Amino acid sequence: MSSHPGGPPFESETVLTFDERTGEYVPPKRPFPLLPVVLFLATIGTTILTGGVAYSLMIVAILLTHEMGHYLFARYYRIPATLPYFIPFPFNFFGTMGAVIRMDGRWATRKQLFDIGIAGPLAGLVVAIPVALIGIARSQIVPDVPVAGQVMLGDSIIFRLFIFLMKGPIPEGSTLLLDPVALAGWVGLFVTALNLLPVGQLDGGHILYGLFGERSARISLFFLVGIGVFALFQSPAYLLIVVLLAVFGHRHPPAREAVVGLDPFRRRLGFATLGFFLLAFTPVPIQF
Repeated sequence: MSSHPGGPPFESETVLTFDERTGEYVPPKRPFPLLPVVLFLATIGTTILTGGVAYSLMIVAILLTHEMGHYLFARYYRIPATLPYFIPFPFNFFGTMGAVIRMDGRWATRKQLFDIGIAGPLAGLVVAIPVALIGIARSQIVPDVPVAGQVMLGDSIIFRLFIFLMKGPIPEGSTLLLDPVALAGWVGLFVTALNLLPVGQLDGGHILYGLFGERSARISLFFLVGIGVFALFQSPAYLLIVVLLAVFGHRHPPAREAVVGLDPFRRRLGFATLGFFLLAFTPVPIQF
């Protein structure tokens, strides 16, 4: 899951050091970002163990593109941000729990937070959608015969549409056996939908705050309560996510210039991207 907590404060001013060889003051050398590299390599390993090399390459590409969308826009606006931290997780169905970056949003304006927040899902979809389409084309329609230990994936509206476009109607008594590339596309769309939840500091929370400013807190609370009720009575798979969102808070931290709103183009783009959440959301993601 991609989120962007403020984390520990970043230095707002660079402390220069004196270089005796050149007689000049220079910025200190930054240490090599070892932890992001180690986590990235570990995630490649856990996703290979989970779904194979093709699955690993595709899901890592989707997650990396998503996070680099955030990172590059943060760098463009000179907002302190880290490289992506991937989260390897060998004990779940996906082999990973996504990736995050840490940034200091206190220095960002409302418009900048909107741009940084929306850049991730839009960049990730540029990869996830073709991966899903190609993977579905590679998948096979097989007889729907129950097998012990079989995992059934739920369909979002957009994934069901992709299946219809690439395979046509699935005959009664049959099911689509997803190719590893298709599985990566499914996971990519699923993760994108989760990140577009308009709560707190998720991508959807950044977008919602950009659209409504401080009024977004009430909307986020409404969504959080609604998702909690849905998870409790319809899909327990989402309960952990609801608990985490409640712990970290539904309210988006204030921006440096919170009063200035968005231009018409950004508003339209923001509403359209939040609307994509409805298309990509999977009510019951996994059935055993």
